[in-house]
Amino acid sequence: MGWIYVLIAAIMETAGVIGLKKFSMEKNVKNLLLLAAGFGGAFAFLYASFNYLQVSVAYAVWIGAGTTAAVLINMIFFGESRNFGRIISVVIIVIGVSGLKLVS
Repeated sequence: MGWIYVLIAAIMETAGVIGLKKFSMEKNVKNLLLLAAGFGGAFAFLYASFNYLQVSVAYAVWIGAGTTAAVLINMIFFGESRNFGRIISVVIIVIGVSGLKLVS
């Protein structure tokens, strides 16, 4: 159950990042609600995961998954750079997060 909460928290964090990006481009209530609900939900589900997983592992996996998703979404939908160094860095994050999950 803890890993499901971490996954939902990462998805919610991704929604918060999208809201943050959109709010920085156009300040309106819809984008502000996406930002607040995304990050608020992310913290709530991350907190719930602590009942099942070690805090250090859950937090690290959440940060890694959220960072990876944010970078990929910004590359795909918002035109951020897709250079080789960024892609390799994302791959390294995924490997690290996968390793933490495997040993937990």
